[in-house]
Amino acid sequence: MPDAATSPAVPVTARRVLTLWWPLAGSWLLMGVEMPMLTAAMTRMPGGEPHLAAIGALVYPLSILIEAPIIMLLAASTALVKDLATHARLLRFAHLASLVLTVVHVAVAFTPLFDVVALDVIGVPPEIVEPGRVGMMLMTPWTWSIAYRRFQQGVLIRCGRSDLVGIGTIVRLVANVLVLLVGLSVGTWPGIVVAATAVSCGVLAEAAWAGWCFRRTARPRLPPGTEEPPIRWRAFAAFYTPLAFTPILTIVIQPIGSWAMSKMHGPLQSLAAWPAVYGIVFLSRSAGFAFNEVVVSLAGEPGGVRALHRVGVGIAAVTTSLLALLAVTPLGGIWFAHVSGLSEELATLACASLPFALAMPVYSVAQNYLQGLMVHDKRTRPITEAVVLYLLVCTLCLLAGVRWLPNLPGIQVTLIAFTVAGLAQTFFLWRSRLSSAGGNGTSRSRARAHRRTRTPAASRVVGAPSSSRETGA
Repeated sequence: MPDAATSPAVPVTARRVLTLWWPLAGSWLLMGVEMPMLTAAMTRMPGGEPHLAAIGALVYPLSILIEAPIIMLLAASTALVKDLATHARLLRFAHLASLVLTVVHVAVAFTPLFDVVALDVIGVPPEIVEPGRVGMMLMTPWTWSIAYRRFQQGVLIRCGRSDLVGIGTIVRLVANVLVLLVGLSVGTWPGIVVAATAVSCGVLAEAAWAGWCFRRTARPRLPPGTEEPPIRWRAFAAFYTPLAFTPILTIVIQPIGSWAMSKMHGPLQSLAAWPAVYGIVFLSRSAGFAFNEVVVSLAGEPGGVRALHRVGVGIAAVTTSLLALLAVTPLGGIWFAHVSGLSEELATLACASLPFALAMPVYSVAQNYLQGLMVHDKRTRPITEAVVLYLLVCTLCLLAGVRWLPNLPGIQVTLIAFTVAGLAQTFFLWRSRLSSAGGNGTSRSRARAHRRTRTPAASRVVGAPSSSRETGA
C-alpha cells in the first residue's frame, strides 16, 4: 500500500467547495440583513424619509469612511500574530489607530465641520442634516468597536476558530434587534436615534464577544514569544499600508454616490430609498463575497480551479435569479412596501431602480474568484489597481450623470455607475489574470517558490478583501 506522501491527491469536488463556502456565505448573509432590518424598523418610527435618507447618505457612509484605515486589521492579525508578545504589540497599534480615528469621528459629528461635510461637500438636502448629525453622534463607538473586533477575529481565525466569528455576527444582530424592538414598542423615539443606537450596540456587543473568545480560546493556544525578533514598526507599516489603501479607495465612493444623488432629480426620495435598495443588492452579493476565501484555500489543489469555476457559475446564476425575481415581478413591490415599509412613492422608485443592479451579483462572484486566484499566486498588486480603476470609472459616470442626466432619479444613475465601474473592474482583473497565466508556467512556479523562500512571512501573507464587502465592516 502506498503511503500518504506518494498517494495521488483527491481532486477537489463541487461538494467540497460548497461545504467550505456555505458557512462563510451564511455569515455574510447575516451581516447583509442589518440594513434591510434597520430600514424596515425606521419606516415604522417617527422621522420618515429624512431619517432614512440621513442614515443612508450620511451616517453609514461617513462612519465607514472614517474607520476605513483599520478595516484590514483582521488580515494583519491573521497574518502576523504568532505569539502573545506580537499580539500585545499590535493591539497597541489598534488602540492608537482607533483613538486617532475616533477623534476624527468626534470632530465631524460634534463640531460645525459636519455642516461643511454634509452641505458643502456632499450637498445633501437640508432636512436630513440634523438627523444625520444625531446619528453620527450616536455612532461614536463604531470605529473602536470595529477595530478591536476585527483584530481579535483575525487571531481567532489564525487559531482555527473561525466558527466563533460567525457566532459573533449573530450576537451583533441580536443586539440590533433588541434595541429596535424597544424603539418600536416605545413608538415615540425618532427613527435615526433608534437605528444609530442599535448599530452602535451591535458592534459593541460583537467586540465584547470577540475579546471574550480571544481570552477563552485563542490566548491559551499562543506561545508567550518566539525566537524571531519582534516585528518592527517600519516593517509593519510597509506590510499594513497597502492593505489599508484598498478599502479606503472602495469606501470613498459611497459619499460620492450620496453627493451625486443629492444633485439629481428627486434627491430626498433617492436618498431615502437607497438603504432599502442597496441592502437587497448587498444581500445578493454576499454569496460572492464569501467565495474569495474559498478560492484562496482550494485553488492550488488538483481540480480546484475547475471545481471553483463550476460552483461560481452556479452561485452567480442563483443569486442573479433571486434578485431578478424581486426586480421584474410583483415580489419587489411586496418586499419594499410591506416588508421594508416604504411609502408607495418610495416603493415604486425602489422597484424601478432594482433592475439596474442585476449585473452586480454576477460580477461579485467573478471578482472574488479572480481575486482569490491572484492571492493564491501571491499577485495582489492588480487587485489594488482594479480598485483604483473602479473608483475612477464610477466617479466619471456619476459626474456624467449629474451633467447630462439631471432628469433621471439619482438612485438609478448611481446604480448604473456602480454597475459600469464594477464590470470594468472585473474585466481588468480578468485581463490581469489572463496575462499572469500565460508564459512558461514552470518557470513562474519556480520563481514564486524561490521568492517565498527569501521573503519574510509578514510580507507574503496578504489579505485581499473583495472591494465591496467593507460596507458591512
